[in-house]
Amino acid sequence: MKQSNAVFSDDDQRHMRRALELARGAMYRTSPNPRVGCVLVRDGTVLGEGATLAAGQDHAEVQAVKQAWERGHRLQGATAYVTLEPCAHHGRTPPCADLLATQGVQRVVAALADPNPLVAGKGLERLRQAGARVQVGLLEDEAREINIGFISRMLRGTPWVRLKVAASLDGVTALPNGESQWITGEAARADGHHWRARACAVLTGLGTVRADDPQLTVRAVDTPRQPIRIVIDSRLELPTTARLLQSAASPLWIVHALPTEAAAPRLAALRVAAMPGLDLQDIALPPDADKPGKTDLRALMWALGQRGVNELHCEAGEKLNGSLLRAGVVDELLLYLAPSLLGQGAGLAAIGPFHTLAEGLPLRWHAVDPVGDDLRILARLPSSLSF
Repeated sequence: MKQSNAVFSDDDQRHMRRALELARGAMYRTSPNPRVGCVLVRDGTVLGEGATLAAGQDHAEVQAVKQAWERGHRLQGATAYVTLEPCAHHGRTPPCADLLATQGVQRVVAALADPNPLVAGKGLERLRQAGARVQVGLLEDEAREINIGFISRMLRGTPWVRLKVAASLDGVTALPNGESQWITGEAARADGHHWRARACAVLTGLGTVRADDPQLTVRAVDTPRQPIRIVIDSRLELPTTARLLQSAASPLWIVHALPTEAAAPRLAALRVAAMPGLDLQDIALPPDADKPGKTDLRALMWALGQRGVNELHCEAGEKLNGSLLRAGVVDELLLYLAPSLLGQGAGLAAIGPFHTLAEGLPLRWHAVDPVGDDLRILARLPSSLSF
């Protein structure tokens, strides 16, 4: 149960903020695991701290305990500040709740209970049974934002879907001749790569591949892990010369709606054209019942959730943007607005036409910040706030 931050001391707040800072430092590496930070404290002294490593490696609690040992500290009577409930199940690593309990940790302060059904309070209960005092809810909202994709996948079975768009102040994303590079400035483009890097996967459509021939890789920031690249290509018409096929930095998933016998020769041609070592996979889905020949986008999100995708970062054109919004699968818009007016051209998303204002898609402002000469807006669909 969430507790008011008022029941926690200033020292509690300070140590949890440090744990959140550590969790943010793990932003680009933990997928599909959550980003977690841990700080171990006794009598005002920090004994050890840590953050989750890549999947299959140490969790934050293990890192913190190891650092405490290296410093010669015992943990009897210590307090553990963790941004997410310690795990209670054997996955790739042993349960962190058991580790803290066996080390004699006396108090555990968790920002957020783990929504994973394999944990879901079991870690905290194990610690209580071992005699530890357990409190939950300190800076919960901040912890939730760090792991919003993981929470979405655990509670809804689908990723948190972020739609990124760069446009002029009047909403133009490309000129009538297709020119779009670059509407926004260098700082905004670099910032966009930070958001791309934190995602488990980056999605686009065949139209964007044909128009821009993107790589969909993170280039403007250092990252230990490249996100999976996903292309919606319902009829498997991806050009064999596409740059996506010439990088093995991360897997490439091609989503289509063709039966096996029709898909096989086209996939074979793409694999022949691909760079050696590229992990090229296809996701075959039934066609959309309402739009023959098109991919069922809701089914796609379920499929990606099953494959461990927490955050899905979409960079596409107005047609696919519109389809994603109409399908109701988008949670958040990441919008960069340049201080320019371009008049005619492609828009943010092909939705409508509407006959009344009430038919429009409502959004809620989440954050508005300047980035270089441009403006970054985070706006959320009300449906994204329901879990």
